[in-house]
Amino acid sequence: MADFDVVGLGEPLIEFNQTRAGDPQYLQGFGGDTSNAVIAAARQGARCAYLTRVGDDAFGAQLLQLLRSEHVDTSGVRVDAEAHTGVYFVQHGPDGHVFSYLRRDSAASRMQPSDLDGGPLERARYLHVSGISMAISASACDTVFAAMERMRAAGGQVSLDSNLRLRLWPVARARAVLREALAQADLFLPSLDDMRHLTGHEDPQRTLDWIRAAGAPGVVVLKLGKEGALVDDGQARTMVPGLTVRAVDATGAGDCFAGNLLARRCAGEGWLDSVRYANAAAALSTTGYGAVGPLPDADAVGAFIAAQVGGLAGGAVSG
Repeated sequence: MADFDVVGLGEPLIEFNQTRAGDPQYLQGFGGDTSNAVIAAARQGARCAYLTRVGDDAFGAQLLQLLRSEHVDTSGVRVDAEAHTGVYFVQHGPDGHVFSYLRRDSAASRMQPSDLDGGPLERARYLHVSGISMAISASACDTVFAAMERMRAAGGQVSLDSNLRLRLWPVARARAVLREALAQADLFLPSLDDMRHLTGHEDPQRTLDWIRAAGAPGVVVLKLGKEGALVDDGQARTMVPGLTVRAVDATGAGDCFAGNLLARRCAGEGWLDSVRYANAAAALSTTGYGAVGPLPDADAVGAFIAAQVGGLAGGAVSG
């Protein structure tokens, strides 16, 4: 039996989130797509670990303390004395949230495949990685592919979130790298917004056709924002509709979705029920500010689902 349910690989970040549009007041929190997902899974009771580098600075120490306080194993986290921990800012306006990053040459961008040695990778059921994990540097990209290869060799499964950030790499490289990665993923979690840039398609069905033609061998869950998610298990395509909530900040909602989905799968739940649960959790996460603070625990998600007309009807997600 595996020691861990989910091990994530990527870049944890310090977050400064604007709590009111136009107001220069920021709430300090934490972020980073795969670390958000791992914490979301841990809050659902999954056994989790994380692989990364952080700087030998106050922010790096805060992130290590966060992971440990969330019961996430940090034996695979390296402290890099020669680099800083990444930071980002979130501003809110009429067109949604805008991100600004201070991450160039960050500790996480200096990850190497050798960082995987002696860590928890081969002792987990799922490895969770993302487009951001591969985009922050060439060595980080190499590390992700090495981790995927080692995970599959050990009999585990790979979860990949597209999380396309065109500020980090040109679309042609992103398309090539993600095509190679999705062909090795047991679970692919793209958003329709991301796939528009990669495929040129607006239609979810045509987007799924492109993903299958690109070689995706496993389950694909296409996130459709507030509309919900479209599940393609290789046999059928099923729509899981969204729920309306009083959303204030969608930062990290897609990561919440991923973590909850993986947690429910590790708990033995079927694909559609896992997606419905993840949708509900992601909807809840948009009702508070920040990527990590609003991530719900199992009690909160259960109460939210119970309060909905028709029971497990789904939930809003954000790519």
